[in-house]
Amino acid sequence: MDTKSLLIETATILFQEKGYKTVGLNEILKASNVSKGALYHHFPDGKEELLITCLHALKEDITTDIEAIFSKHLTTKDAIFSTIDTLINSFEKRGTITGYTFSSIVSEMATMSEPVRKACSELYENIERIYCAKLLTDGFSDETAASVSLLLTASIEGAMMLCLTKQSTNPLKTIAELLPNLLEKL
Repeated sequence: MDTKSLLIETATILFQEKGYKTVGLNEILKASNVSKGALYHHFPDGKEELLITCLHALKEDITTDIEAIFSKHLTTKDAIFSTIDTLINSFEKRGTITGYTFSSIVSEMATMSEPVRKACSELYENIERIYCAKLLTDGFSDETAASVSLLLTASIEGAMMLCLTKQSTNPLKTIAELLPNLLEKL
């Protein structure tokens, strides 16, 4: 793995696990075994530039994962259930949902940095776009699909945060039961 990719991967994990403000550059450098000069070579504007790059990488990874799941299922209901099941399995294996959530970064940084807020917004928009496209395929109107995709995004992201704070998969299991049934009723 090249130095830039190593920095991005290491920083992404640390930011997700500990938050942006808690993680210092020295911790990132130590964890990735990279020099300060190498970090500034790839990220001349420092830690915030690295964070934004991490968010863009997360956007790519999360989008790819969700699109792969959604392409395997004929309906939004089945795709949502499979997505939530993937998150539950990830949490049960690792005790965290690193790689899928970035809410801690949003809550910590979105009001402090417009570029970070924008990068976070783009990721949520991608997720909503994937959900919306599947809902449209299911026959929902444009307006309903847009509203429901927002509901799905907020529900799943919120359940992930609750799982992390409660150290339990119960919030995801609860929405796994409720959301598919809700989709059938719309």
